[in-house]
Amino acid sequence: MKILGIDYGRSKIGLAISEGFLAEPYQVIKYKNPRQLAEKIMQLIEKEDIGKVIIGVSEGEMGAESKKFAIEISLLTKAIVETYDETLTTHDAQELSMEAGISQKRRHEMEDAYAAAVMLQNYLNNQLD
Repeated sequence: MKILGIDYGRSKIGLAISEGFLAEPYQVIKYKNPRQLAEKIMQLIEKEDIGKVIIGVSEGEMGAESKKFAIEISLLTKAIVETYDETLTTHDAQELSMEAGISQKRRHEMEDAYAAAVMLQNYLNNQLD
């Protein structure tokens, strides 16, 4: 089953996909209208035949927005939608991409997708335990 990981943000989101036990950065979507974002996500879920969506949730106000987004997506799709703690994933993604020698420009462009991949990989690893 394909799994989509989402690092939710107010103006852009990072996406990662897994078809097994390895999460890979997929893309970053910039948006202004949350409704259009939901539509893009639904199209992606259908196009990629996604069976499960994991949405990263942090603390505080952003966490509440992420949970609201998760509910919205769950109402629009047949895919299973879950939330998962994404605390420090952006920081971890930055460190890993620097260690991998990814250029600063590319890191900046794909930072949210890398964070989504770290969060999704943590989720997958936790499922194995």
